[in-house]
Amino acid sequence: MPDIVLIIAGIVGLLVLIVIIAILWQFLGLWFQALLSKASVGMGDLIGMRFRKVDARIIVLSRIRAVRAGIPISTAQLEEHYLAGGRVPNVVSALIAAQKARIELDWNTACSIDLAGRDILDAVNTSVNPKVIDCPSREGGKTTIDAVAKDGIQLKARARVTVRTNLARLVGGATEETVVARVGEGIVSSIGSANSHKDVLENPDNISKTVMARGLDAGTAFEILSIDIADVDVGQNIGAALQADQAEADTKRFQAEAEQRRAMATAQEQEFRAEEQKNKAIVVLAEAEVPKAMAEAFRSGNMGIMDYYRMKNVVADTDMRQSIANPGGENGQSGS
Repeated sequence: MPDIVLIIAGIVGLLVLIVIIAILWQFLGLWFQALLSKASVGMGDLIGMRFRKVDARIIVLSRIRAVRAGIPISTAQLEEHYLAGGRVPNVVSALIAAQKARIELDWNTACSIDLAGRDILDAVNTSVNPKVIDCPSREGGKTTIDAVAKDGIQLKARARVTVRTNLARLVGGATEETVVARVGEGIVSSIGSANSHKDVLENPDNISKTVMARGLDAGTAFEILSIDIADVDVGQNIGAALQADQAEADTKRFQAEAEQRRAMATAQEQEFRAEEQKNKAIVVLAEAEVPKAMAEAFRSGNMGIMDYYRMKNVVADTDMRQSIANPGGENGQSGS
């Protein structure tokens, strides 16, 4: 019976030993590699990374690169940045590049830039090798920056902006789009303040000097090194087009006002004609009352036959005078 217990205990111990060896074997290569690179990582740390869901290979290789480059970064710092969602190899590469280029960059600053979503390695490379930005941007819908000089001539300009990263302002600093927008605004303002488009064509470098003097890189993640006007083309005569449009608008306005006056005159004429017809109707009504008044005068004895004939003679004499004075009128024709 004791022999059976010892055998079972030996088998269990052997299984435990095999499991331990299998677990250690997974990290033995990394541990040995770090040891030979003088960037030792404890076996307990490697096993702990397994349980903390940390990629031990990334941590070990990053520590080896940092130590070999002379950058003292502990395993705990690398693991902390990995668990925070950072890109550990990218940060280590940026620190190495910054050290080689004699750019001041510490571990905490690099981690904060990386966690902010910026590409820290690209930022360091841009600090070493300045970057050229097209203005306007190629991703935009426009290919030129259009502005109008004081003489009304449109100019189409393209510029190239040389920048390098300002690591101190990379976190919270504005991006390339802000630089492009500010430079475009400066070019438009510079061309707009020129008295003639010929002045701009003769000295395009004046645009660069004017824009550079404004300090457009303030608050951005970049330092503007130069602004070069790549091309300036003459566009449309905006001033003449605006004057033509204004003249056309004035013509339409004057035509509308004349039409309004004509309509008012026509309406007034119609009113006068209606008033004339109304007055004629009143005259006709008044003339219709004359025979009635004469008949009443005959009945009342206020008017006799001789008075009637004398009135007729006066009317006939008046008609004759009118026909002589107006030979072409109706009375003249009837008199002849």
